[in-house]
Amino acid sequence: MASKATRLRALALYKELHRLGRDYEPSYDFHGKLRRLFEKNRNLSDDEEIEKALRFGEYIKNGDSSNVPETLALYSLRKYRHLKRMYPSNSVSDT
Repeated sequence: MASKATRLRALALYKELHRLGRDYEPSYDFHGKLRRLFEKNRNLSDDEEIEKALRFGEYIKNGDSSNVPETLALYSLRKYRHLKRMYPSNSVSDT
């Protein structure tokens, strides 16, 4: 049985990933995948398995020391695309 602290940690992780999922394209279905992943793991009872699942969620959120977090990379890509739409390149020459 998971402790109350573990349950609160899982809920906080879900809420944070759900908030970060707003930056994904709708066609990716981030919220649906997130929900299915948490529902799949809802019946875990072994403390080691629960900790492993939480570490995986935190990896998705934060990445690790050798790479950029996936959510941050997608957020930066979205920001870049928005700026590219706002400031199109001019093909007018000076001559």
